[in-house]
Amino acid sequence: MNYQTFAPHSDLDTIVKCYWTLEVPEQKEVQRQLILPDGCVDMCFTLGDDIKRYISETDYIIQPRHMLLGQITEQFYIEPTGHVNTFAIRFYPYGFANFIDRPLNELGNQETPISELFDPEKSEKLSLEIIQAKTTHERINSIESFLFERLREKATINKIVKSTVDAMYLSNGSKPLNIILKNDLTKRRQLERNFTKQIGLSPKQLSKVIRLQATLQMLLNKNTRKLTDVAYENEYYDQAHFIKDFKEFTGITPKDFLTDDKMALSSLLYKKT
Repeated sequence: MNYQTFAPHSDLDTIVKCYWTLEVPEQKEVQRQLILPDGCVDMCFTLGDDIKRYISETDYIIQPRHMLLGQITEQFYIEPTGHVNTFAIRFYPYGFANFIDRPLNELGNQETPISELFDPEKSEKLSLEIIQAKTTHERINSIESFLFERLREKATINKIVKSTVDAMYLSNGSKPLNIILKNDLTKRRQLERNFTKQIGLSPKQLSKVIRLQATLQMLLNKNTRKLTDVAYENEYYDQAHFIKDFKEFTGITPKDFLTDDKMALSSLLYKKT
């Protein structure tokens, strides 16, 4: 697997977390991969062969080749049909709300063709530019021109939402919401009204996802050997609480995560995030 990330333009770096590419040669024996939640949404362009997404143990759909992948809150398995070649834009939790009018919670746990989110003519033009580009940097230039044009049309970042998400990241999801908001009930009510619409998750869900990401990186980078240390460093109540939250999103225990072949892609993505 060849996974690379690229920094956005400085005028977009509060909205776009990164651009990323993934290339995997066609393999004789394919393995389903579990995609884990990270609190972000991704606009993905499939440049290689199609990718399946399983909707049951045996049934699957073919993902749209140009799509937005919304917030993930349940087990989400994909499988390549051949050569994997993907270019994508990863938006911060509050980032994508700047570009569309639809509430983000309507797009969760599913793929939405970009032609359903933007003007069809402009969507088709962007898709053709991405497909025909010869380099990743050409693709980045195309998507940034598209995003800058959309920003001129509308800008919807809610300051309370953004500052709350930033505080969650600074504490790796461990700081309680009432402390972040300094027990301001007015702010809390306003936040909860806007959070689901602009991010697609509740504040509590996003906080848990951010803490999971911090935990995954600690496990994958082998910063510690004991699960108890991982639990306490990420401010879980105890090891049992840590394992419970971990299984909620992954379906397996932390020990199994490190050895399960279905986690190979997630291990690659989140080790380098």
